[in-house]
Amino acid sequence: MSKLLIPSSYRAILSQHQTENAIKQIKDFFLSSISTELRLRRVTAPLFVLQGLGMNDDLSGTERPVTFPIKDMGDAPAEVVHSLAKWKRVTLADYAVEQGFGIITDMNAIRSDEELDNLHSLYVDQWDWERVMGAEERTVEYLKGVVRQIYSAILRTEFYICETYPLLQPFLSNEVTFIHAEELLQRYPNLTPKEREDAICRECGTVFIIGIGGALSNGEPHDHRAPDYDDYTTTASDSQYAGLNGDLLVWYPVLGRSVELSSMGIRVDGEALERQLSLCGKEERRTLYFHRRLLEGSLPLSIGGGIGQSRLCMLLLHKAHIGETQSSIWPEDMRRVCRENGMPLI
Repeated sequence: MSKLLIPSSYRAILSQHQTENAIKQIKDFFLSSISTELRLRRVTAPLFVLQGLGMNDDLSGTERPVTFPIKDMGDAPAEVVHSLAKWKRVTLADYAVEQGFGIITDMNAIRSDEELDNLHSLYVDQWDWERVMGAEERTVEYLKGVVRQIYSAILRTEFYICETYPLLQPFLSNEVTFIHAEELLQRYPNLTPKEREDAICRECGTVFIIGIGGALSNGEPHDHRAPDYDDYTTTASDSQYAGLNGDLLVWYPVLGRSVELSSMGIRVDGEALERQLSLCGKEERRTLYFHRRLLEGSLPLSIGGGIGQSRLCMLLLHKAHIGETQSSIWPEDMRRVCRENGMPLI
């Protein structure tokens, strides 16, 4: 409750019935748009994976996956996915997807350690995508190009939903501002990482922060990343800083703060994986199924990420709480406060 933001005089623009219809319209339109933009084929994804294969996403390394025993497999433990960052790369290989094409899927997850507020829920739903790339494309400029394509799909979806519901007015900026996390630190040396994000988004509107996970000049990363999917330590030829990944954030006037819409990046190759595992003291992961396949060269080079479904719907429908666009479990006192302040949670 301490992190719950309550906008003054907030009232939902769309009715609950309109909201439910609009959620489906946004999801259908955006999926079609980004699939066309990035040449992605839809695939079916798992809700859980076997424990001990290295297939689950470790996020920042502290979140506990939801686990359960499988009775018909001798009580072998399974984990509900945190995301599909590694599973997608294995699927690209197993489906023999060619360079320049990729896959996209609906990812559903349970993150029981999530701190609940306007943007964070126990239930996570996102479009998880991954695309095969060549070694010559492992550059910051290639990363930026893909970010612009994704943002174009977001802008088209905003235009579509505002045309469908004229009471909604577009607010997203037309362009993406790119900045490295180290440049952001130098620009706002006395602010926390979250405060830096708010400051740059307030100034520029839509921002992609490059280089999430690697240590900056103050000895700390801008934010934590697992060492075995995004490449955050390679120094690209077209950048003076290390990092081939980042976060896409927008300034959201309803809450008066920045909101992350996507985390994505060029994935580790064998060299970057070895380096990042060593830096994090996770060398034992080399023996896991995913890591062995990557190090032996049977997985393609790729770029990928996730885009929050309920969060995108929340922003495009000008909602103040993600619980207005998804059904989840919330503390009863949060439900009460939200209801009293015009934010009825589904």
